[in-house]
Parts: sequence; structure tokens; C-alpha cells
Amino acid sequence: TDLKVSGIDFLKSKNCPEHHTDAYNIKNLVVRRGQPFELQVSLTRELKASDKLALRFGIGEKPMKTRGTLVSLNPRREPDLNGWKISVVKKSGKECLLSVTSSPSAPVGKYTLNVKTGANIYRPENSEVYLLFNPWCEGDVVFLDDDAQRKEYVLNDTGCIYVGSAYSIYSRPWNFGQFEEFVLDACMYLLDKSNLKLGGRRDPVSVSRAMSALVNANDDNGVLLGNWSGNYSDGTSPMDWIGSVSILQQYYKTKKPVLYGQCWVFAGVLTTVMRCLGVPSRCVTNFNSAHDTDENLRVDIYLNEYGQKLNSMSFDSVWNFHVWNDVWMKRKDLPSGFDGWQAIDATPQEPSQGVFQCGPCPLKAVREGDVYLPFDSKFVYAEVNADQVYWLVTEVNGKEKYTRLSTETRGIGVNISTKAVGQNKREDITLEYKFPEGSEKERESMQRACSFLRPSGMFPRSHYAAGEPTSVQLRPEALRETVTKTGLQIEITNKEALYPGNPLELAITVKTSAPGSWTINLAGSCQLQSYTGKVEANLGYVKETIKLEGKSEKQIPLTIAPEAYLKTLASVEDEVLILITAIAEVEGTSDKLTNEIAKRFDYPPITIQMPETAKLNKDFTCAFIFKNKLNMSLDNCKLVVEGLGLFKLTTFDQGNLQPGRIMKSEIICTPTRVGEQKIVAKLIATQVKGISAEKTITIT
Repeated sequence: TDLKVSGIDFLKSKNCPEHHTDAYNIKNLVVRRGQPFELQVSLTRELKASDKLALRFGIGEKPMKTRGTLVSLNPRREPDLNGWKISVVKKSGKECLLSVTSSPSAPVGKYTLNVKTGANIYRPENSEVYLLFNPWCEGDVVFLDDDAQRKEYVLNDTGCIYVGSAYSIYSRPWNFGQFEEFVLDACMYLLDKSNLKLGGRRDPVSVSRAMSALVNANDDNGVLLGNWSGNYSDGTSPMDWIGSVSILQQYYKTKKPVLYGQCWVFAGVLTTVMRCLGVPSRCVTNFNSAHDTDENLRVDIYLNEYGQKLNSMSFDSVWNFHVWNDVWMKRKDLPSGFDGWQAIDATPQEPSQGVFQCGPCPLKAVREGDVYLPFDSKFVYAEVNADQVYWLVTEVNGKEKYTRLSTETRGIGVNISTKAVGQNKREDITLEYKFPEGSEKERESMQRACSFLRPSGMFPRSHYAAGEPTSVQLRPEALRETVTKTGLQIEITNKEALYPGNPLELAITVKTSAPGSWTINLAGSCQLQSYTGKVEANLGYVKETIKLEGKSEKQIPLTIAPEAYLKTLASVEDEVLILITAIAEVEGTSDKLTNEIAKRFDYPPITIQMPETAKLNKDFTCAFIFKNKLNMSLDNCKLVVEGLGLFKLTTFDQGNLQPGRIMKSEIICTPTRVGEQKIVAKLIATQVKGISAEKTITIT
């Protein structure tokens, strides 16, 4: 009789744990490339030596052997040319157990399986097998030889993203949720949408570059639309998201861009996509990130005589922070030595090869100054290495005059941060991006990079300053720290915690160290700015003349009343930072100095109350408590909570919360997975955007 197949068992409970894919919430078999998996084939009779049996894995619209999109595996024939292998593990009666190993460089995606016996073809139910990158396989270019790192960078579905400012860094919890329902399908949809040729799907370099383009909606109807305007009423404010899951689920359902994202949202979603596909990935925050420097490695900052930063004048900007991603892979397309972490960035800033995409760029190329290497290494280099030049803008006879105040060569690209492996701590990875400031190696790397970049003239590049250069043109190497002969220093501090609703008690300390009597003109200002460096409001300033003798110092207070900033706080939909800028000039010398510091507001905490442990499928209650300890009402309070493996994203509308009042919300949790699970909560009100909390529970 004819040999036919009567059924296939995908043996998910054996294959998935071995392939580290048992967490994916999907009916189908999910496996990683280059690693064996088993299939149990049931036949209508015993398999004989003369029988023809072939397992056929096809990818794409019309799978064909000649194109390499159809792999046909026969246990009795030579191994497949594409590097796939098959063998019979055991036969007993009509049952046949087969082992299949895909090539470690096989295209990643969704394969349809059918079994051919003679002229018969059997197509099983849920016949699609998902094939992912494999960081556990030495033959795969994404191989990562450290189990703790694989747990963090591939399997951890929660984490945090560092934001704030270089002087007040804080972590925002983020649920990556790469194993949740429809997330893997959304990633497969993006792979199809990328129009990558089959060869491109083998290669994490092409895949990560394509994903950096598809996570933003700029050219290709991708996942998220960026918006920095401050008006988000026709979508979700970027501040309101606490994870990637609802974004990717909505995108997969509607196939339309989700509104709205800013850098940490793009980076959070891109981490989810890369981890979901099996590429080790981490969110990276660069504090004082230089943008749009036009490859001249310089950012010009314009101040008026009160020390207030002028928004409108500059082409370029320094963001308080910018978040992108690192992905781990070998770079077979480059000379040796550039394997390991590569930067990719989904935030739409500048087109690269005509599309809003960025990377992968080897961290080693950035550090060594090899900025000719693909992709976008000049852009990434400038973000972490530009110099800041401060200009004083004054009006003389109705014309604007620009005076160079100082040059800061160490302020950009500081405290580069990511979540530490296996713990809720910040890891500083600045030294993976740059040599220690002031070291010989840093100087060599800078000179190497400058030989590939455009040298900059030393005149201001403002919209209005297209007139005469104010000083001779210098090569970039000539930009050096401002050295003063009086030993002038400025320190900016706050005397009290910066709670919204309270006065902001700030202080500027001026110091000299050289012998002599010095008269110093000080101007200091306080402004509110968004994280992209855009000034939202001028709050107040001080102008004083100080006399100092030799080694001495004087503290000048700068106090801002709540009335000065509360209106702006309520009208801006973004989280704002407090920017304090000071200019000091010593009379009778050429000593000029500027210092600026951005600080975030302080907030009362959200408390999460729940048991330490709970049992699988046994309900428990989780309570969220917030007491408004501020001297002002919080209006339109909204609490957003999510617990992967416990409960779906939920929003509680709480109305207005008067000072001293307590709000309490409760949710019933049903654990569907064992192990450590995390609950994330975020409070959003008209006046505050940045209050979040997280807590872990162990499910047994």
C-alpha cells in the first residue's frame, strides 16, 4: 500500500525548553537555528527501506529549491546543500521520530512544513514553524558565550530605561514583553514588510538595520510615529507608555503606525523586536547627547546676558539624554576586530542611505575613531564626542554681537548607561564607547576620527550669524578646555529637594584660587526645558557683581517661586527638567566661564502592596497606593499598571487628588507563568509625568 502520513507531533514540550522558546505565547513550534529539534511522524504503515519520505520546509510566497527558499530533507539522502540535516532517531511500528537541524545561517522567519511520501503530500495543522536567531549556537553569528548575558539580553522580558539628566539619572521601568501574544507575529510581519531578500534574512546586520527603519513610521508605515511637539491629544502621549506590548499588538492588529513615540519608546520597542527575533539587545542611554552637528563635532549654545539659553538660534542641539540600542553580533562584512556590540537607533533623526535608519555601528569603531566604517558611525561618534561652544549674544548698535564664552570638551556623551546583567542596577558603559577623557588613546582616536570628518570653523553657526567670522578658523583638534588664570569655578546646587509646588531653592557658588583681588560679574538663570533641550519657560535670573580675594568662594542664592513654573508644568505634556545656567566673567582679564546643569523634579513614591510569592493559577490581590505629599493638587490622575504573566495593561482614572489625599487602586492577578514576574505602575497627571514604580513577585 501507498505510504501516507496520518499525523505530526511537533513535540513542543520537549523542543521549546531546549531552544529557550517555551515562553512564547503561540500555538506553533518556535525553534532557533543551528540546533536540533525533533518531530514525531505517524504513518499509515511501517517505513521500509525503499520508501520515499521528505520533510519540506518552505519560506516566503512561492518556495523553490532553486532559490533556496525550499529545503527538502530526506533521511536517506545526502545532507541538504543549504546546511540543514535530518536523521531518524528511532522507528517503532508506524511511528517515526525524526531529528532536524537547520543551518546556523538559515534565513530567519516563518517556515511552512509539509511531508511528501511518494506522490502524497501531508500538510499538518499549525504547520508554520518559526525559526529564530540562536545566541546559544556557536555557529550562529549572534552567538553570545555567557549564560547570564543571554538571560538578560535575550530572555528578560522586563527591564528599565535610564532617563533624566547627567546629574540626576533615574530609571523608567519598561516591559519589553517579547513573548506576549501576537508580538512574534508582529515581528514576522515586519520582516516581511522589510522586503529583505532571503540572504538579508540570514544576516543580523541587515535585519537589525531594517528593524531600526521599521520601528519608526517615517518612510515605511512602520510601528511608531515620533512626536516632540508637546501636543499628543490625537494619540497616546509618549510619557504614558510603560512597555512595548500594547504598541506592537495595536500595530499588528491595525497595520497602521501607533501614535506617539519619543526616543525611549522607539528604543524599548526595538529591544523587544530584536530580543523576540533572538538577537541579544540592550537599551543604551547617552546623557548630553549631541544632535545635528552636521559632522563638524561641534554644538553651539547661545546665551543672553542673563545666562538664559536661546532656543531659536541654533541648528544643533544637546539632548539631556537620548536612548538607542546595542545589538550583539559578528561583523563578517567588516575587517576583523569589529565583532560584539553594535549601535542601532530607531529614533528618526537623519536619513541614512535615504531612509530613517541608523546602524549597526560597531562600538569599537566609535571608540577607536574608525568612523568610515558602516553603518552611520560618524553620526554615532558625534553624538558621544562633540564639543560644546558657548556664545554670548548681545545687541550692539542694533546688531547682534557674538562673543565666545567658553568651550566644554568633556560635557557630551557622559554616563552612558544600560541595565546591569541580572540585577536592577545601572551599568556605566561609557568606556565601551570612548577611551577615558584626557587619555593619550582618546587623543589618538579623536585625531583619527577628525581625519574622516569635516573640520569646523570657529565661528557661530546660528541662523542669523551668517556674517563675518568672529575669529580665525581652527581645526577641530585645536578646541581645548577653557583654562582660566584666576582658577575660576562655578558650582550649581539645590539646597532643598525639588518638589513641584514648592519654591526651587537653588544656589550658584563662584570660586577663585589664584592670588589677587578679583571682581566677577555673574549672571545665572533658571529655565524649564524638555529633554531635547528645548526651552519651555524662563523662570528667573540673578545678576550680581562679586568681589573675591585669592582662594575664596561666595554662594549666590537663586530662588524660584512655585507661581513662576506651575502654569508651564500644567500646560506642557512632556516631562520637563530644571535647567540652571551660569556665566561668570572676571573684570580686567579674559577669564570667562559657563556652567549648566539640568535637574529633574523630585516626586513622592507609589507603593505597591502584594504578597512576596504566589502560586500558579491562584489569584492574589495587588494594591497601588499613592499619597499626594505635594503642596498642590494633582489633576486628572491616571494610574497605568501592567504585569506580564499576571494581568493585562489596565488604566485607573482617579480624577483630581488634593494635597495630603491618598489614592488606592486594586487589581486581581492571575499568575500564568512560574518564576519572577514584575508589576509596573505609572502615575500621570496634568502637572506630573514621571512617577513610576515596580515590584517583583515569585510565582511557584
